[in-house]
Amino acid sequence: MGSPTREQAGAARGAAVFRVLDREIERVRRGTGAAPRVLDVGGGSGTWAVPLAAAGCTVTVVDTSPNALATLARRAREAAVTDRITPVNGDVDTLADVAPADGADLVLGHGLLEVVDDPGRVLTALASAAAPGGGVSVLTAGRYGAFIGRVAAGRLAEARQLLTDPDGRTGPEDRLLRRFDAALLRELAAGTGRLDVEVLQGDGTLEAWLPGPGQEGEPAGRDERDELDMLASAVPALGEVAPRLHLLARRF
Repeated sequence: MGSPTREQAGAARGAAVFRVLDREIERVRRGTGAAPRVLDVGGGSGTWAVPLAAAGCTVTVVDTSPNALATLARRAREAAVTDRITPVNGDVDTLADVAPADGADLVLGHGLLEVVDDPGRVLTALASAAAPGGGVSVLTAGRYGAFIGRVAAGRLAEARQLLTDPDGRTGPEDRLLRRFDAALLRELAAGTGRLDVEVLQGDGTLEAWLPGPGQEGEPAGRDERDELDMLASAVPALGEVAPRLHLLARRF
């Protein structure tokens, strides 16, 4: 699991993704009455784990980076959720050794598929860690959103490379191994033989056109932007050009 780049999806927290995760958490609570069990693979710095723990989940975070896990510990202390987070030094390649199969109500693989050698095998491992009926949430870098971003910045050679390279890379120095489109994510989920796709949306759809946090940074402006971003991200044609793609699939 590589270090997050600015573009890597694990470093981002979009409103569209949190809306889906909130619904998933409530689904688990209604069904079991217990705290949802979350497994966050590759999320060592706590970008997703700490807010989920603050929402009442118990979260196991698996990551290979001691520095990221140290950041997670600090964020957990600051948010007073240390008792709800279990950090594990481990890798997705040995996930079965550190996380029980069928053990999580919700499995996160955010910012993961774009940096691993075999995304199909990794997604299958995430599916195996989810309990039957549990959710698997994948957030990853989008090919067409990256294309739009490069065009908007005037980096046309990179934009062309993103479209023509089989993996959606800008060249050999690109820190991401691949970028995805919606069709490829659906294909990977089907290839696990264990997942039904329920949500496939964009995330951060407005970022290429509206880079600021909202008018003069006011909360009302941020709220309006988040609401509009969620609406746009749910439209397939617009979601495809978002910088990140989000998939929620159900383990069967």
